[in-house]
Amino acid sequence: MTVNRFLMAVAMVIATWQPTAAQPIEAPRLEQHAGKWQLMVDGQPFLMLAGELHNSSTGSVHHMQDIWPRMAAKQLNTVLAAVSWELLEPEEGHFDFSIVDAMLSGARQARLRLVLLWFGAWKNGASTYVPGWVKRSPERFPLACLKGGEVMNTLSALGSATREADCRALTALMQHLHKVDKQYTVVAIQLENEVGTLDAASAWGGGENRAMRDYSSMADSAFEGDVPEALITYIKRHRENLQPAIRKAWEAQGQRTKGNWEQVFGHSDREHPFEVDDVTHHDDERWKVQYPYLAEELFNAWNYAAYIGQLADVVKRVHPMPVIVNAWLKGDTHEPGRYPSGGPQFHLIDIYRAAARQVDLLAPDIYATHLFDWIVGGYDQPDNPVLIPETHPNSDAAARAFYAFGRYNVVGYSPFGIDGAGIINGADPEDHSFDRAYTMLRHLTPYIIKHRIGGLTGGVLLDGERQEDRTEMGEYVIAVRRFTTEGAEHLVGVAGEEVKVSANNVAGLCIVQEAPDQFLVAGGIGSMIISIYPRMSSRRAAIERVDEVTFLPDGQEQLHRLNGDETTLGDPVIRSGEVKAFRIKMYQY
Repeated sequence: MTVNRFLMAVAMVIATWQPTAAQPIEAPRLEQHAGKWQLMVDGQPFLMLAGELHNSSTGSVHHMQDIWPRMAAKQLNTVLAAVSWELLEPEEGHFDFSIVDAMLSGARQARLRLVLLWFGAWKNGASTYVPGWVKRSPERFPLACLKGGEVMNTLSALGSATREADCRALTALMQHLHKVDKQYTVVAIQLENEVGTLDAASAWGGGENRAMRDYSSMADSAFEGDVPEALITYIKRHRENLQPAIRKAWEAQGQRTKGNWEQVFGHSDREHPFEVDDVTHHDDERWKVQYPYLAEELFNAWNYAAYIGQLADVVKRVHPMPVIVNAWLKGDTHEPGRYPSGGPQFHLIDIYRAAARQVDLLAPDIYATHLFDWIVGGYDQPDNPVLIPETHPNSDAAARAFYAFGRYNVVGYSPFGIDGAGIINGADPEDHSFDRAYTMLRHLTPYIIKHRIGGLTGGVLLDGERQEDRTEMGEYVIAVRRFTTEGAEHLVGVAGEEVKVSANNVAGLCIVQEAPDQFLVAGGIGSMIISIYPRMSSRRAAIERVDEVTFLPDGQEQLHRLNGDETTLGDPVIRSGEVKAFRIKMYQY
């Protein structure tokens, strides 16, 4: 049996894509249809099955040569890789594009797309990737300061010379891409990386936090000066839809339209954080709606966003493509400065929309995976497509990809350190979970693209905190729980060999509702048993048939009918370590 003509056409495009300069290529862009975002590449919807390389993997031409075929073998269609200011412009005004050209060549030969990570002024809250001529000139390129006046190894976002030099370097990069990458091997660019002021001693050593904002003399003057009129205008225009922390802080100060940052947004600190009333959070989760040093964080966010907004203008003017800004998340650290203060946290989305309108995606780096739904739900906003540019490179993250693409309007998913070459957080070369997950997701892509717009996709997840999960779709509930042969024995009456399963082993499932009574489900890595039953208890329904689906390289389906023991008398099973797809047809009686 084959997929319908639409799905076959999309699958063939995905399977046979080869960028050539002769093709009339449309610039990549983001489009919204029926409230759902789509990344358009070559004029077609594109799900980014990506991986991010370690920071130094593209530090030389010879080092990166074997990376591209390895990434293609892992079934990625996109690689996120760094381009550093220090290598692009080692001497002021003299640009070296050899690294960029090698990246383009390697990606094209492996039939991969690229997202360039512009490591300009900041990377992880510090300025380690700037050229030596910038590092040696703090008088020209001013540094931020900690509270108390200690100078940081971080450029201030208020340095006009820094911003102008960063923009010139980025302009040179984009002009080069416009000349040599007319086929758009590069489909997006991330500007900087995890920006914000960070007190490393506090974040990792538990010392006093002194990086709530930039405390340099010019920053102090700006903090005591009036809140920019452009931000006040934005807040007034969007007051009904503002993020709760900003709206309620502003309202608590009487909706002032003039004044310094604390006069407009109030004073808060560690002992007296600003708090948004929210009865949905238990006491141990109150930190999610508490905002110590909120005025300081808003001030920093405005300055970083205004700086990045000018970089984004360069991209859109010279060689247009989607622009990404990523965030090191608040997470369990709670306090700005213990995480980079001023980055695009989801409670700061409005600041970035006001100051950096050309930025398309504000994207969370998700390592606190126990907060996955809270994080993705916060970024899944009508004006913000969801991209996950960094997460763990392990089997749990591979399983979570199915859930992310099914449950949320995710346009891209990318484990960090996918090449396994770094000192920390690198992929295990013996773990092929992402190879299997991305192989399946490549085949699922046309189904997700077709049905997501109609709200006919969903996802369920099992992890250490969820041993059961369910979602409602149409007239049915799709539920998953852990599978063990011990449990199956009670159904079939035969003891089986038990497979050791960790309670924390993640299992993810992507669900596509193809018809009112038919579902395509795919996922795995961890074990699960899949059940479907009516939403209304007054109705009686059962599985009419279950077909295991395997895909040929051209997108055609091969179906294998399952029944009896292989479905535990009805419900299909995915065992630990497996990735599978099933088409399930229901009937009512």
